[in-house]
Amino acid sequence: MPYQTINPTTGELIKTFDEISDEELDLSIKNAQNAFETDWRHRAVAERAALVSQVATLLRSKSDEYAHYLTLEMGKRINEARGEVALSAAILDYYAKNAEKFLAPQALPDTPGAELRTEPIGVLLAIEPWNFPYYQVARVAGPQLVAGNVLLLKHAENVPQSALAFARLFEEAGAPRGVYTNIFASIEQVGRVIDDPRVRGVTVTGSERAGAAVAERSGRNLKKSVMELGGSDPVIVLEDAPIDAALDIAYSGRMLNNGQSCVASKRIIVVGKKRGEAFLDGFVQRMKKLSAGDPADPTTTLAPVSSERALNLLLAQIETAKKGGATIALGGKRIDRPGFYIEPTVLTNITATNPIYTEELFGPVASFYVVQDEAEAIDLANATPFGLGASVCTADVDRGRALASRIDSGMVFINQPARTTPHLPFGGIKNSGFGRELSELGIGEFVNKKLVYVAQNG
Repeated sequence: MPYQTINPTTGELIKTFDEISDEELDLSIKNAQNAFETDWRHRAVAERAALVSQVATLLRSKSDEYAHYLTLEMGKRINEARGEVALSAAILDYYAKNAEKFLAPQALPDTPGAELRTEPIGVLLAIEPWNFPYYQVARVAGPQLVAGNVLLLKHAENVPQSALAFARLFEEAGAPRGVYTNIFASIEQVGRVIDDPRVRGVTVTGSERAGAAVAERSGRNLKKSVMELGGSDPVIVLEDAPIDAALDIAYSGRMLNNGQSCVASKRIIVVGKKRGEAFLDGFVQRMKKLSAGDPADPTTTLAPVSSERALNLLLAQIETAKKGGATIALGGKRIDRPGFYIEPTVLTNITATNPIYTEELFGPVASFYVVQDEAEAIDLANATPFGLGASVCTADVDRGRALASRIDSGMVFINQPARTTPHLPFGGIKNSGFGRELSELGIGEFVNKKLVYVAQNG
């Protein structure tokens, strides 16, 4: 697949970019290894943090320009694009401000003379997706660069201008050559990068299929990997939850980034038949109000999905769901206008034998379920190969906390949709991957926790 900017709003091909040659790729790896061995790892933590902080400052100063790339390349609504810029800068600043604390040697109190030092491991390959082109990169670049590692960044093929823009920030901030390198690599070339002994770790945010392939190859090379993959997150609405507040949570959780988020609320599970009927009506009414338009216009409420391929996949999944017996309560069709727009869609009457029951829907399409009681809600929430996040709506917070322990996921949010901040760890279990990003946990995935033990005389 070529690296191209195709405007999802119009379907117009804007620009095509050349893939990196094998010779250029080898030089990029060589420069990264050289930067790590001769320069970056030897700099004081404060100096590395200062550069990452400068990148954050530059990103904020270019907010409108950088938000424009997101809207142009993957159709993100402009206010959400500005929000992603702000969040990405906040993540970089978080690690810049906390780097010395996170990386400080730790004495082992039970063993005098022993301490753990946190040291970098070398060149890392990051493979990142199109849905959050800056945020996904920032949550790797922030912690790993302050830790002393260096990055080769392979971005999604449909956001090349966003990828180049983020790389420019490091060049403008004065990063040494090889510390942060964008590579427009092919799938075959990515495999060779993983095999290269100079590369010591691989992190992927993307699909289950891509993660499995990369994890397998990384494992064969005995390299540490982190996998942030798909999700089919439930939002459980208990019988005591205030219905209007729960509707707001379910709606905002489902429509985050036009539904194109691994941690979006994709399955709405309501306890109680009568409440289920009322909730379905309220949810459909909210989705009906969305109006397709240009994502560059701040008044637009429904953006296009990222690509024609993504649109066609959603349409195929909806058709499969219908053939499996599901009911379309709203939408289900392509919108008759230029670009990659799909009607806001709500699917109901989905049985366990329906193929869509265990699939991830990546767009403005929600699956709606009504169950008899809490136990059935938990069983349904866990009836998925994924385990990223979940939300619970209840008037009893203690009940929500107790229920959270029964949900098989990496994150549970009570009385709120899934949210991300620099200081909250992010990650899942099962087919949603392994490892954590963000918070202090995120800086510990690609480091050497080295024991230094001095003999005690006497």
